[in-house]
Amino acid sequence: MYLIEPIRNGEYITDGAVALAMQIHVSQNIFLNEDILFPYICDPKVEIGRFQNTAVEINQDYLDEHGIQVVRRDTGGGAVYVDSGAVNMCCILEKDDTIYGDFKRFYEPGIHALHQLGATEVVQSGRNDLAIHDKKVSGAAMTLIKGRIYGGYSLLLDVDYEPMVKVLKPNRKKIESKGIKSVRSRVGNIREYLAPEYQNVTIHEFKDLMVKEILDIDDMNDAKRYELTDADWEAVDEMLASKYKNWEWNFGGSPRYEYNRDARLAAGTIDISLSVEKGRISACRIYGDFFGQGDIKDVEEQLKGVRVVKEDLLKALSEIDITYYFGKATAEELVDVILS
Repeated sequence: MYLIEPIRNGEYITDGAVALAMQIHVSQNIFLNEDILFPYICDPKVEIGRFQNTAVEINQDYLDEHGIQVVRRDTGGGAVYVDSGAVNMCCILEKDDTIYGDFKRFYEPGIHALHQLGATEVVQSGRNDLAIHDKKVSGAAMTLIKGRIYGGYSLLLDVDYEPMVKVLKPNRKKIESKGIKSVRSRVGNIREYLAPEYQNVTIHEFKDLMVKEILDIDDMNDAKRYELTDADWEAVDEMLASKYKNWEWNFGGSPRYEYNRDARLAAGTIDISLSVEKGRISACRIYGDFFGQGDIKDVEEQLKGVRVVKEDLLKALSEIDITYYFGKATAEELVDVILS
């Protein structure tokens, strides 16, 4: 089995979008006639399932405030929060395609490794999770790419619970979505169940311990590695620009949804109903008891096609005279209503 890590020019990359793009590039273009292991550690990110509605799954205000990245993956499943307290064990399996869909066999090397490190109470829970005393410590997903199994699972050594709870709590209340909603589970940490000699390991040491157990080696220097070439990295960079760091993929790929927000402003009551498709406003109706002079349909038309992103909404509304249509109101106040 080959080992590939997110290392570029000697530097370990902790950008989760880079790790994802790198894996997809290898799964589609690199064939080594052996299985491949991709362990990685990343900065805080929310990873959205392929068929989910990003707006329904996340608290955008919290993400913006804390600079947390959103990345849509190519596989299905629910939204997950991952930070630098977790190790992500991804792989490409081509020796035995009968493992596809069999999460028990898929998890076997990881469970064995955790047991060897002292976490003997780790068991498979449900279809695609690992748990300790009914607390989830891992979730897995897999798909087929060019006849090979591409999948992975996270291992929660000691993640930060507060953002995990807050980032996956939508802050828009009245959303009717055709997307798939996540099932949130109680989660736990692995660290406290490790053997005494591993209680104080760093996240990188834990990653290396898992890799050595899975590859059956005593030293990381004994791992058979594939290092991405300059051409590989160029392809990864192109994929990041066009997909994994592209708003159209991460947010615009969301299913259609509708929601309604209202507020009492100095100008009066304002009620806004929106239909959103691929992250952009497709229809808008505005009601209220405000005193304006212009036809409110002008404002509704101004918002059509605009991304549901604060900067874009402000730009669109700043191009018209808000007081002419609403009286004593500002573009900032209207955007706050839309995004509340």
